[in-house]
Amino acid sequence: MTIQPQDTLMFREAHETAAVVERQLADNEAVVSALAERLRANPPRMIITCARGSSDHAAMYAKYVFETQLGVVTASASPSVTSIYHAQQRLDGALYIAVSQSGKSPDLVRNAEAAKKAGAYVVALVNVVDSPLAAIADVVVPLHAGPEKSVAATKSYLGALAAILHIAARWSGSAEIGDALAALPAQLRGGWDADWSALTDGLVDAHNLFVVGRGFGFAGALEAALKFKETCGLHAEAFSSAEVKHGPMALVGPDFPVLFFAQNDDTLPGVLDVAAEFRKRGAKVWIAAPGASGEGVLPLVATAPISAPLVTVQSFYRATAALALKRGFNPDVPPHLNKVTETV
Repeated sequence: MTIQPQDTLMFREAHETAAVVERQLADNEAVVSALAERLRANPPRMIITCARGSSDHAAMYAKYVFETQLGVVTASASPSVTSIYHAQQRLDGALYIAVSQSGKSPDLVRNAEAAKKAGAYVVALVNVVDSPLAAIADVVVPLHAGPEKSVAATKSYLGALAAILHIAARWSGSAEIGDALAALPAQLRGGWDADWSALTDGLVDAHNLFVVGRGFGFAGALEAALKFKETCGLHAEAFSSAEVKHGPMALVGPDFPVLFFAQNDDTLPGVLDVAAEFRKRGAKVWIAAPGASGEGVLPLVATAPISAPLVTVQSFYRATAALALKRGFNPDVPPHLNKVTETV
């Protein structure tokens, strides 16, 4: 019996994302509003994120959201600095945000514990609320994704992005971000229905791929590249549309596949320019971007720029579940991988 995309856990779990986000926003309003009130009263001098895998891509989204909307420098911690090198950090006045689906990886737990001892205020964005990471945190922001059994994280990743946006909306008090947040569940449902079969069909025989984004969309490019490798056995690398014009551009020639993600902000013209340049080189270009035209344009649901990556990745997840099967892979059980990766 041939497995269909809808038979996979990845498909079914990703399909739940809109309901997850809807539930999360309602259930987390009190804890997020209280956290935002504390952060306004005691503004952190910096924000440090700590995460692995898809959760680290969520942390990249947090960097762009917090730095552009709140003006607070946000940097990613290297877990090995604490867990392997045992180097003490000076984190007085810092906000430390750990992002994890399981909350069990030893290095994240050790880093959060060390950050708290070093003076940071620790917030855990975690799906499993009775996990070791949650037990350490000063504040837990649950992802409310429910059980996620597929090795490939989908609804928990987008739930983390929604939680980050929720924090930014209440902390900044921005009505614009608040409106973007409120519109998300309906937009995610629309994103799920978008037809990206052109991408699925076009990558069946591919061997290598670039995924390009910039600004808010760069986190989505990172996540897409990981999912291509993880679920489809397709080597993919993510780049900023600015960075790809340096060394990586040398690889782009006839029939080389490139997927672009963009949102309707000041990064859009530059992304479209790079996509056009790659087309001139004969590359196979697919682009999910407002106002894009020509061959390979993927349909998008209209969103605010800050929330565009969530909806774009939702469309991508459905296409990727189908692509994995077309390439002979089961997206739920990638070879050599486990759902919980415990690094030290």
